[in-house]
Amino acid sequence: MSNTPDTDNAVRAYVDGHRAAFLDELSAWLRIPSVSADPLRAADVRRSARWLRDHLAATGFPVAEIWDTPGAPAVFAEWPSGDPDALTVLVYGHHDVQPADRGDGWRTDPFEPVIENGRLYARGAADDKGQVLIHTLGLRAHLAATGRRAPAVNLKLLVEGEEESGSPHFPELLRSYAGRLACDIVIVSDTGMWSEDTPTVCTGMRGLVDCQIDLYGPDQDIHSGSFGGAVPNPATEAARLAAALHDADRRVAIPGFYDGVVELTERERELFAELPFDEADWLRTAHSRATLGEAGYSTLERIWARPTAEVNGIGGGYQGPGGKTVVPSAAQVKLSFRLVAGQEVEKIQLAVRDWAALLLPAGIRHEITFGGATRPCLTPLDHPALQSVVRAMGRAFGRKVRFTREGGSGPAADLQDVLGAPVLFLGISVPSDGWHAPNEKVELGLLMKGAETAAHLWCDLAENGR
Repeated sequence: MSNTPDTDNAVRAYVDGHRAAFLDELSAWLRIPSVSADPLRAADVRRSARWLRDHLAATGFPVAEIWDTPGAPAVFAEWPSGDPDALTVLVYGHHDVQPADRGDGWRTDPFEPVIENGRLYARGAADDKGQVLIHTLGLRAHLAATGRRAPAVNLKLLVEGEEESGSPHFPELLRSYAGRLACDIVIVSDTGMWSEDTPTVCTGMRGLVDCQIDLYGPDQDIHSGSFGGAVPNPATEAARLAAALHDADRRVAIPGFYDGVVELTERERELFAELPFDEADWLRTAHSRATLGEAGYSTLERIWARPTAEVNGIGGGYQGPGGKTVVPSAAQVKLSFRLVAGQEVEKIQLAVRDWAALLLPAGIRHEITFGGATRPCLTPLDHPALQSVVRAMGRAFGRKVRFTREGGSGPAADLQDVLGAPVLFLGISVPSDGWHAPNEKVELGLLMKGAETAAHLWCDLAENGR
């Protein structure tokens, strides 16, 4: 598809002309309460997978299948381009959603979509059903505007059903089907952009390691007057561990934690600084009163490109009303670590084990339990496929596209590691969409722009993506 006003107009006309039908289709899917975390909704998650498989087949995908896992099912679809030399692109998303109930603060039934003032309200509208479905409308617009009977690239979709439950079976699913999922590029549509007025492309996500450290002292709670100050107190040691996480500059104080970290370039810092960041507004979104973090870095740099350690919870001993003067027998502290490119999950886990063992005194037995880990991923700014995404979004939005990263974590690194392909991000959600919150919504105008972006992307990748 050449970069001409005629082709841009053809894409826009198709998307606008099919807007109503698209919203009807999306609403039908959103009515399915595919909450993967709720065992009572397992049948609904499967129903959601069936709906998507049928929709993809109706769109024209010659292959559309449900792939079972020990948990919730995923959906796979494939549409070859017909060109033996064509690039192969895999689009990733998820069809499961977070729990939602009117009692959580929803103004309307979370599974009965409502359109008001150019917004569609429903659980999953932005995260992630709306962002998945823009690809079917965009693909149809791509075909209509080019006159093609198949996409310009070999197009594959993988839409999992357990992302909101931590993707426990996703790595094994990737390994089991690695041959059929083989691709040159992965597009993840489960992210957002800066704002409605500032289109952005995400270039990386942080990884995640989390753990619980259980500390055990006396065999039972004991009298603090008789024994306190003479035996180790597990609650005190849990507090000491938490306090020892950072140094005076708020850097993580675990030895070896920063080994291998890919530092920000001056160009990346300049690009972050170009974004219209309002710290006071951001603090309101964070429900906080002041910023605080690693010295020498801006707020955006801290949450996007620096590794962090957080105390997620700490407890032990008596928690009831009034006093109970004991040395408790046990305590625990929950920690999480966000990782950036260059850090390795296994090395971080080992460093945490060594750090805790070094700090805890004799007489305190401890156990560390790690949860599921996610690796970080990062796309270089000069990657040709990333530039294709930027150009496609620029054509759809008619504005300069800037760059962000995501402070959170996701399965992108699993896709990158197992499939050996670079991961790029195409997301059109904005912070006000309220992912995981009551009254989740998506901006209808951005949905349409997302579909236009997808329509432009396939020819650009076919021509320039290698």
